[in-house]
Order: sequence, then structure tokens, then C-alpha cells
Amino acid sequence: MPTLIGQDAAHLAMVAAAISAQQATLKAQLAELRRAPGGRGRGAMDRDLEIHRLSGRLGVLQRFGIDVCLGRIVDAAGQSLYIGRIGVVDAAGEPLIIDWRTPAAEPFFAATAAHPMGLVSRRRYRWVGGRIVDYWDEVFGDAGADQPVALDQDSAFIASLGASRSPQMRDVLATIQADQDAIIRAGSAGALVVDGGPGTGKTVVALHRAAYLLYADVRLAGAHGGLLFVGPHRHYLRYVADVLPGLGEEGVLSCTLGDLVPDGADVRPEAVAEVARLKADARLLDAVEPAVALYEELPTADLIVETAWVDVRLTRAEWAEAFEAVDDGPAHNEARDDIWEALVDIATEIGLSQVDSEEVEAAQLRHAIATNEDFGDAFYRVWPILDAADLVGDLWAVPAYLRRCAPWLAPDERAALRRPEGSAWTTSDLPMLDAMRARLGDPKASLHRRREQAILAEDRAYMDRVVDDLLQANDDPESPLPLLNRASLRDDLLHDDAVPAAERDPLAGPFAHIIVDEAQELTDAEWQMLLRRCPSRSFTIVGDRAQARAGFAESWKQRLIRLGFEDVRQAQLNLNYRTPQEVMDAAAPVITAVLPDANVPISIRPGGAPVRYGTPDELDAIVADWLAENATGVACVIGDPGRADSERVRSLTPVEAKGLEFDLVVLVRPDAFGDGVAGAVDRYVAMTRATQQLVVLTPAG
Repeated sequence: MPTLIGQDAAHLAMVAAAISAQQATLKAQLAELRRAPGGRGRGAMDRDLEIHRLSGRLGVLQRFGIDVCLGRIVDAAGQSLYIGRIGVVDAAGEPLIIDWRTPAAEPFFAATAAHPMGLVSRRRYRWVGGRIVDYWDEVFGDAGADQPVALDQDSAFIASLGASRSPQMRDVLATIQADQDAIIRAGSAGALVVDGGPGTGKTVVALHRAAYLLYADVRLAGAHGGLLFVGPHRHYLRYVADVLPGLGEEGVLSCTLGDLVPDGADVRPEAVAEVARLKADARLLDAVEPAVALYEELPTADLIVETAWVDVRLTRAEWAEAFEAVDDGPAHNEARDDIWEALVDIATEIGLSQVDSEEVEAAQLRHAIATNEDFGDAFYRVWPILDAADLVGDLWAVPAYLRRCAPWLAPDERAALRRPEGSAWTTSDLPMLDAMRARLGDPKASLHRRREQAILAEDRAYMDRVVDDLLQANDDPESPLPLLNRASLRDDLLHDDAVPAAERDPLAGPFAHIIVDEAQELTDAEWQMLLRRCPSRSFTIVGDRAQARAGFAESWKQRLIRLGFEDVRQAQLNLNYRTPQEVMDAAAPVITAVLPDANVPISIRPGGAPVRYGTPDELDAIVADWLAENATGVACVIGDPGRADSERVRSLTPVEAKGLEFDLVVLVRPDAFGDGVAGAVDRYVAMTRATQQLVVLTPAG
């Protein structure tokens, strides 16, 4: 490694000292906060948020230490600016490192020889174990000729591609290219599509864009809506959890589509292609409204509510009036209590109009009506508490119900959708379950409200007793205590945290921005799950039409506008930085044979190992030899489902491998993936996961 230039050594020593001091300060602040009383209401929430913020900052500093620094840039005036994963200042508040997401740091990523953005040189570090093991310099124009530099003609990014991979994708924050940086820093309004083939850095862009937007866009701050990152599978989310902290962001909310639905944890793939096709159609979600409306119909007969003073008759008109008292906004279960209260008020008014005002008080009559068992049973039949899984299950199990709610389906289509009651859910059921859950709301909403009312009543009774005791003991005629007789003051005495906060689904939204990776795989119905959670339609959509297992005939813009987007922009990534040319030469014909217009990126990774071919009997020997020859890196076996994972050898399906990369990929029996587009996409995806070596094993003959 070239000798570290003195200026850098001195500056990084100051950074190390500042980080050490900040760690000590943060630990002391956290200890003080945790010792402090929890408090109540807003104070308790503010304390918890501050603990979360300080813990996140401390976590980043402890995770990286001095290697938080990515490199430096030098401008025409000779001023150096150091760029890092987060900003670091000295004791006087002077910046030692600039956060990579600030505008001042943009030239570190975006400057090129044609557009140097005022730079004369740029230096990038490579860290291992808290030590700089290498660095690369680039100079821009004649002004950089006098700079003390260590040149690398291939640049830091290209040079780093030959290095062995770690169990997670390599950290590429310091090597983002200008075209990728422009996408990362693009505004969040509308939908931005990032389209590119394997190895073009789509996932890198998606992750960096998440970190950048959370830092730079005030609309995405926690209380303003936040950001949701949607990945294709659990293996991908583990990678996200590992990479995002290195970009300066802790606690980014990430999920799969299955996580959006409580019933989605154990879903299995849909085995019947025709059923998957029908449930992928967003029009099927139109069955939700009539399915719920069946349980919101007005009664056909009058109801007599008997009380000790008068029998109250409720006609269809009175029921309709109560129904209209609730706006269209509340979900079915959450509107129930408001409709009940409106109906009881209507019944009380009718009863009072039929009796002598001295015979019964309004409160007495209202209580008698509200506690009438027949009245309660009748209301439950008219507006029952509903569960989303029950209604969706009924749609698939009861032919007449589905025919009523989805009359456009042909008889053979309804027959295909039929499933026995109690059958396990599949991935294709998720959009319907999610839409039904959104329409119904929490089935425990009434229970929660009654519990809150009981807690508030108990707290009010306690405070009334305290106030009464104070007033009885008060013998000072000038005392202000008699003011406590005012109802408004007594209300202020109630504990603002007496009622426990209702549990909120963190994935329910709405979100200010959603980032979706592998978006080409989403069906029209699945898109509705995400659109429901982001009314502003502010999305980053990352994918590759050529990797869509179900095909992707439309353009991105055509499809997204059809789905309900209005403002759609598109950025294209065409250079494959990851996959060696030899691998791409073998993979490209696989996908172009079924998709002639596939966007196959150009690989700029020459000199890789030739693709090896063999038979499945050689699998164990190939893996053992690779482990013996490589002390680091991770291999992946694709197409051998019975193989168990080990620390450095993963066994995945092509779908599970999407978005990931490995040093060695061994593809076993690729022809078993099937024919047509889906089979070709699976083979293409599996082959292009390899960054160093690809081995294809097919049966002899």
C-alpha cells in the first residue's frame, strides 16, 4: 500500500479523537436519560425518541469508528473536504467529515473527467478492520497535475470489483458512479423507475436512495409519514439490515409483501396457474365492497324496543338515519360504535316524545334502551363485527357469495377460485386479505373503546374523590380551590396517559415514500397493497422487465399509469459492474431466446474465470474444492433443494437469490426450472448471481 500522505494521517487522527469523544458524550447522555423518570404522555414519548436517536448515532460510531471516512476531495483553491458515512465535528463544532448525503459531498460521487464540478482530485479509501489498506486517486484536468496522488488507471470502483466478496454484498458507498449518484439524489415527488439488468447496481441505488431521502427530505421524517423499503424475500431483508446502518441510517422500516398482512407470515406459493392469474387481477379486489355491504344492509322489518315507560318503534327510516350519521371514512368495525350511539340517541328521542317529561329522565330512558338485550342482538345482526380472513374465506368457499360479489367472473373462473373452508392461504391471497382488512378495520375496535371509557371513568372518579377531599378540608375563604368545581378544570386533572396507547400496525401507513426492489414481479393486485399505503404516489421503483417471471409486455410507464400513477420518470442503468463477461456471455442467450427485447447490460468485468460445466454428481467435490481454495467469500448452490445451508455455502431457489450476489454459483439441473418465460428468467437470474465463478451442472447425455 502507498504510504499514507501526512495530511491525511493528521486529519484522520483528529477524526479518531473526535469520534472517541463523541462516543463518550453519547454514552453519558444515554445513561442520564435512562436514569431519569419515565414521565407521562408527550414527555415520555420525547424521552424515548431521544434515546432512540442517540442510540442510533452511537451505533454508527461504534460500528465503523474511524473508517466512517470514505475519502476526500480537493477543489481548485487547494481546499480539502473529507466525506463520510455521517458528519463528524470537532469540539469547537468545526466539520472534520461531511455526511455523504449533503450537497457539498455530491462531487465526491458525481464528478467526472468531462464534468469535474470544481475538483482537481478525488481520493477514495479502502478500509479493512479499521485500517486503510489501499486508496485510489483521480485527477481532473491540468490543475490536478501537481497534486500528490496515487493513481490507478481503472479507478477505485473498477479496481474494487476484483476483490473477493464478503458474506454480505460489498460496501460500495465510496464507489458510486455519477449516473447512480444522480438517481440517488433525485427528488421524491412522483414515481421514479430505476430500470437495469443484473449487476448494474439497482439494489445499491435503492439502498443508498433510502438513506439519502431519509436524511435530505423533510417530508420523510418520522412524524411526517416516513419511508418503507419493500424487498422480495427474507434473505434480501437480512442484507438490507446489514447494509443500511453503514450508510448512516439505523432502524429503516423494511418488509416483504407478506409482512403487510398478519396472515402472510406462513403463506405458500399458489400452485395453480389459473388461480394465480385470477387473483393477480386488481379487478378482483372490487369484490371487497359488495362482500362487506352484505353485512351493512338495513333491516326489512320494524323493531320494537321495550322499556318500563314506553315501547319505542324503530323503522327502516330510523336505521337509515343512524347509518348516515357516519361518514364514509371509518372502516366497518370502527364505524360500529358511532352508528350504535346514533341509533340509541334516535330511539331515546322517539321515546321521550311519547312520554311525560316528568315521568322519566332522558338519561334513564337512554340507559334502558342501550341495555335492552333484544335491541343489542338486533343491532349485531344488522352491523356485526367482521374478520377479514373469515370474509375472504367465505368468498372462496361459498359459490353464491362470490357470484354476488364478483358477477363479472365466468362460471369456470368461479369454479377455479373455489377452495375448501379452512384451506391454507397462498401468496395470491395477500392482496384480497389486505384490501378486506383495510375495509373492515380492527375487529377489536369496540372492545378497545369500551376499555378506554372504563379507564377514563375510573380515573375521573378517583380525581373527583381527591377534589372533594380537598374542598372539604379547605377553610380558607380566599383559597382558589373552589375553582375546582368547574368541569373544565376537573377534566384537566385527568392523567393524559391514563388510557394506554392503542397498538398501531407500523406497516399500515400511510407512508411519505415507498421504495420497491424487484418491482417487476408485483402483480396488479399486489401493487394496490402499496398504493393504499402511499396516497401521494411517491415511489422509487427498482426492477428489470427481463427478470419478470410472469412476463412484462408493457413499458414501465404504461403499466404504472394504468395502475394509478400520474407522474412517472425513468432512469436506465446499462453497465454491468458485477458479473464477469464470461458469465454474461453464457447467460444472455438464455433470456434473449424468450425475450428478444430483454435489457441485457454490457459487462465491464473482463478476465473472469471461464464458465465450468459438469454433472450433478460433481457438486460436493466442486464445493469442497472451492472452500479449500478460498478462505473468504460465499458460495451459493441453486437448484438442489435438499442441501442444508452452512456458514459459507447457501442453498437457495432462483427467487430467493434475487437481489443477492455470491463469489461462486453452482447451478444444478437448470433445465428442471421449467420452460417458457418463467424457467428462462430463473436460469438467467441464477447464473448472473456469480461474481467470480459460475458452474453449471446438468445430467450426462
